[in-house]
Amino acid sequence: METQTRTIFERELAGEVIAFNDPEYPLIYAIIRKAIRLTSELNAMRLEDNEAVNRLFSELTNQPVDPSFFLIPPFYTDFGHNIRIGKEVFVNHACTFMDRGGITLEDKVLLGPKVNLITTNHLTEPDRRRDTISLPIVLKRGAWLGANVTVMPGVTIGENAIVGAGAVVTKDVAANTIVAGVPARVVKHL
Repeated sequence: METQTRTIFERELAGEVIAFNDPEYPLIYAIIRKAIRLTSELNAMRLEDNEAVNRLFSELTNQPVDPSFFLIPPFYTDFGHNIRIGKEVFVNHACTFMDRGGITLEDKVLLGPKVNLITTNHLTEPDRRRDTISLPIVLKRGAWLGANVTVMPGVTIGENAIVGAGAVVTKDVAANTIVAGVPARVVKHL
């Protein structure tokens, strides 16, 4: 019986540790180089043409975004191909998406300026710190993240939840709650 070998992309999305010296790592690096090129182009664009911004963003994510998507550059990502965007999503300026683990923004998600969505982390062992592990981030319908929020790997922000400015989110946030602080904690229920 022949065993099927998963690609480095499939292994990464499955949450497996990816060694920096993995023989397939150059495939990841090729997409990283593409993301650097496309974000440079995106960040140099004029905002008068949202259609052109969305066209380039679609190329970055390797799939079309809805015409209702609105992004204010600059925007930063280390990968791009694992970003999924719903309808009526707003991303303010200077946001960073490290999406190798997968980032999903469902419909009507709002991101304030300088939001950081970080799906990848490094191992703690000194001789393995260049190796990575990635876990998905999901922002459910209507979630709103304030300015300079950081969301760590593996976190889901529930439907209509609000994350206060400057918060660092290390655990899932329940639907219809407001969290704030470092680390983020519930401050109110909607």
